[in-house]
Amino acid sequence: MSILFDVKGRDGLARSGIVTVDGESFATPCPVEGLKVFPSLPGLTHANVPLSADQAFVDRYLVQPEGGPTLVHPLQGGGTSGGCALVANWHTTLSNPRKYVDSLISLRKNVAPDAAWYAPAAALPSNACLLACTGFDLFDFCAVDLMAARGLFCTPEGAFPADEIEAGACRCVGCETGDLHLHNRLALLAECATVRRFIARGQARELMETRCRMDANAVAVMRMIDQEYHMAELATPIVRSARLLANSSESMYRPEIRRFADRVVERYVPPRNDVAVLLPCAARKPYSASQSHQKYIAAVAGRAHEVIITSPVGVVPRELEAVYPAGHYDVPVTGYWDREECAFLSEILVRYFMAHPSGRVIAHLEGGALDVAEMAAKECGIELEHTCTGRPASPAALRSLDEALTGERAMRAGPVAGMLAWQFDEAVATKSMQVKGKPGRQAVFKGKTLLFNIDARTGMYKPTFEGWQYLNGYRVEIDNFVPHGDVLSPGVVGADPRIRPGDEVLVTGLSASATGRAMMGAAEMMRSHRGVAVKVRKVKSTGHQP
Repeated sequence: MSILFDVKGRDGLARSGIVTVDGESFATPCPVEGLKVFPSLPGLTHANVPLSADQAFVDRYLVQPEGGPTLVHPLQGGGTSGGCALVANWHTTLSNPRKYVDSLISLRKNVAPDAAWYAPAAALPSNACLLACTGFDLFDFCAVDLMAARGLFCTPEGAFPADEIEAGACRCVGCETGDLHLHNRLALLAECATVRRFIARGQARELMETRCRMDANAVAVMRMIDQEYHMAELATPIVRSARLLANSSESMYRPEIRRFADRVVERYVPPRNDVAVLLPCAARKPYSASQSHQKYIAAVAGRAHEVIITSPVGVVPRELEAVYPAGHYDVPVTGYWDREECAFLSEILVRYFMAHPSGRVIAHLEGGALDVAEMAAKECGIELEHTCTGRPASPAALRSLDEALTGERAMRAGPVAGMLAWQFDEAVATKSMQVKGKPGRQAVFKGKTLLFNIDARTGMYKPTFEGWQYLNGYRVEIDNFVPHGDVLSPGVVGADPRIRPGDEVLVTGLSASATGRAMMGAAEMMRSHRGVAVKVRKVKSTGHQP
């Protein structure tokens, strides 16, 4: 049997791709006719090893069959590169969130990252999104067929007795003909198509937050995965193509939110540390495009470092306001921040104050943002100066802010140093570097030399070959060849472990160097034998013959 899997898109742990079995192709994640696509499954022996089995039991009884998918277990990985890895009994973890996440961690360590994951007899319309968002690519119709045999009507919200479903609730072919078995299969196919669409949009997480609400175990799995930050962050892209919709409390714990906060604390260096002004956020992104922030900028007039306090991102220095996710999120605006939200955000602000102390801290805030600032200031022993009288953008409040900064020295500080430190973890001497161009088409120059293009969609810097001369990290080392197109993972021999999907990277080799964008993280580049590792923008030959 010939099985071939190609990953076409990634969105965190979720991915989309094409599985080809003996010449027949399927767009994943999707269900297939298990016995038709894998006819050897009924004859497998020793394939039903429990996920709870110990190492000795697994070593003794998990025997690999000839042909068909590779059998894998959390204690015994494998999976042929570009092939299919079958995880038997995965459906037993759906009612045990801790077991689900612990087993998932082990599988991600032990199973080939470029193999398709197959969870037999597990997928329903109500859990297909969760399965896909935790890395599974292939399912079958066993679970929905069993539901039909029990007289249960499957929907993305759950399975319900068919006699409770009103006529006209579904207009699929199965419902029109009274075929519950067909309806359940069509519902699973439709849900997988929806999941694929959201993966392509970069909003698989948003769909999962919506779908899991009817199942407490699914919510627990999502929360526990967020707690396993190292695993989740490795696969989380630096940027997404869609806005981050922070519509639930779990949004605060998304890996990209924590990563942004960690980089602001651990990498970013403020342009000045004598005076900091804490400002409220705005609905419009980037904040400086809003009328309120134009007023704040005019009032501050370069006499202090501007720091925006916002939920769920936390602390956003002015120089980073256009960067994902700070410049690309939407949140319900109610004017109320609950205690959990305030505690979460104040912890980030405490870390910021400790890492970047200022001589003066002015709180030009009101409501929940002010509560957060006061909580953090108390924790750090900082005395806040308050300048808000009424609304922060009111004339009286702006006059108060201006008066508080009387006598402070205005400084011209560009965004380049802070941005390079945040994005590339490197302190760069940026004297004489300038941002030039109109909004939407800006770039960083030194004299007439173009160093970094600024991506208007994400705020990220895209180094030219000249720009990479100022940076030492984020390299991908390739074998001795000249790329003609994108760099595939088999050609990668080394990668900076800090590289994540979407990062800007410099490809280096004996014969050529190239600029481009990482399509997978460093760990996956090194372990994969298929797929695009770097989408190449420009190639430069070194003159060395391969």
